[in-house]
Amino acid sequence: MKQKKNIILTGFMGCGKTTVGIRLSYKLQMPVEDTDKLIEQREGRSISQIFAEDGEACFREMETRMLEEIRDRNYSRIISVGGGTPVKPENRKILKQCGTVVYFRVSPETVYERLKNDTSRPLLQCEDPFTRIRTLLESRRDAYEEGADIIIDADNKSMEAVLEELVAALQAKEEEERHKMKLLVINGPNLNFLGIREKSVYGNQDYQYLLDMIHNKAQESGSDITVFQSNHEGAIIDRIQEAYFDGTEGIVINPGAYTHYSYAIRDALASITVPKVEIHISDITQREDFRKVSVTAPVCDKQIYGQGLNGYLQAIDYILTKE
Repeated sequence: MKQKKNIILTGFMGCGKTTVGIRLSYKLQMPVEDTDKLIEQREGRSISQIFAEDGEACFREMETRMLEEIRDRNYSRIISVGGGTPVKPENRKILKQCGTVVYFRVSPETVYERLKNDTSRPLLQCEDPFTRIRTLLESRRDAYEEGADIIIDADNKSMEAVLEELVAALQAKEEEERHKMKLLVINGPNLNFLGIREKSVYGNQDYQYLLDMIHNKAQESGSDITVFQSNHEGAIIDRIQEAYFDGTEGIVINPGAYTHYSYAIRDALASITVPKVEIHISDITQREDFRKVSVTAPVCDKQIYGQGLNGYLQAIDYILTKE
């Protein structure tokens, strides 16, 4: 089954994320979640209580951890995020990795009219809420726009009109994505421990650094690159088989230790006729004897060994330029 991408709804408080998210959920038949509500459920406290008891900085860390969980799970949702979530550069990066980011742009006047009687917003509990709204909105505008794939102007429009415009924009985005080359990067066991395991062999950069590097490569090349990592042989085989059905046009795989003995992964790769590159951060031909044998190499089009993390970029370039 082809995996849907998350649709991330961002914008200032009162912009209509929650309302539009619910209606979009019915329209697209996708479940909808709200990160604020997910955090409240986990903490057993309201956002106002978290702000009062632990402070805003603590809450922002909770937001980041929640986004990381959303990014790493293998199913998709419509996700409405808190108004301040995209302000943190790290969060904007994670949101992009989660899926298509939508920003609902509204004026301070619209927000004030919608929220002037709402006492549940901790950031608006002040003597002059309108000035507070205007100041916050102006300080966040660049972050919202920088992090968005789609911008919807939501002022002076009914929710039905906003929903209709959003659906059209999502369809246009989907059509654009259809023309991008679709690649899959598979990382096997212990690759998630980059920066922790054997730094003298695999370097000091962590796994998130690798994800960011591949994400940037996708942006630069205009390609659609999905990254999958598992420490389990069966999960890797399942993902390779899924690639047969989901339109994947090229596979970069670092099977980790499975390289040397997993005939099951070898057979799965042999079933997929798209270009395939086996990559290893270290030069396995210069290491222990058991590492010098790759049972997966014969069913791949190319091997790249010993080029560090840059080997992933070389592998992607090979597939993108292969006729």
